[in-house]
Amino acid sequence: MAEALISSKVASLPMRFISRYFLLFAISFSLVGVSIVLGKNHAGDVFTLLIWKLTIPYDDDGDGEADEVTPPTLRYFEDPDFFHLSEEEDAVIFRTRTGDPTTKNSEYPRSELREMKKGGKDEISWGTNDGKVHNLTIEAAINAIPKKKPHVVCVQIHDAEDDILMVRLEGEKLFLERNGAADVMLNDNYELGTFFNLMLICDSSRIRALFERKQVMEWKIERDGLYFKAGCYLQSNLEKGDKADAFGEVAIRKLYVTHK
Repeated sequence: MAEALISSKVASLPMRFISRYFLLFAISFSLVGVSIVLGKNHAGDVFTLLIWKLTIPYDDDGDGEADEVTPPTLRYFEDPDFFHLSEEEDAVIFRTRTGDPTTKNSEYPRSELREMKKGGKDEISWGTNDGKVHNLTIEAAINAIPKKKPHVVCVQIHDAEDDILMVRLEGEKLFLERNGAADVMLNDNYELGTFFNLMLICDSSRIRALFERKQVMEWKIERDGLYFKAGCYLQSNLEKGDKADAFGEVAIRKLYVTHK
């Protein structure tokens, strides 16, 4: 059994997923081409995936880095190991193991969405002082964390080089980790599996955070080249003492992004 603390690239698609993707796509349509999807049958039914690409914790092409899945493939893409609809059919489950492949510039694995321009082909970039209001609203729960180093990140604001803000759980402490500024505590007694609501608003050379509808941060910062990320980004690996099958898991019920 996986060791964790837990509560109750079609060419771009990695080869092990191609047959599964076409099966899922086919059963979503009738013979006359009319959609027969009722309710939520796929992860892509919970919230739109058209403005995201997904980094997955596999290296099927053997290039030494984690693979990616982009629209339109992502719309019906699922894998029971790391990205799928929840049993309750109301959330997307992101799961990553400490022994999984990582991206080029990270020592930690992830199953994580990276914000893109609509259609998912081109990377988006915006700034805190570009005349627009950039908003991310999320309802999420962290369901599992590794045992030895129980740290998981579920949301990021990132620039071309590094994260500038992360929503991070360390044990029971859920907080905003800011690059170059003090942490902002959200919940110092967080229980795994508990859903929370968070809004990040970036405008007028500042970033504001609302946690459970209450403003908890207003951070004066002028930065460009920014984008949002959301999912399960582990902060542990084998070198930290966790076993290869130790994992983190995040559930996301709602995820909205606007730029106005």
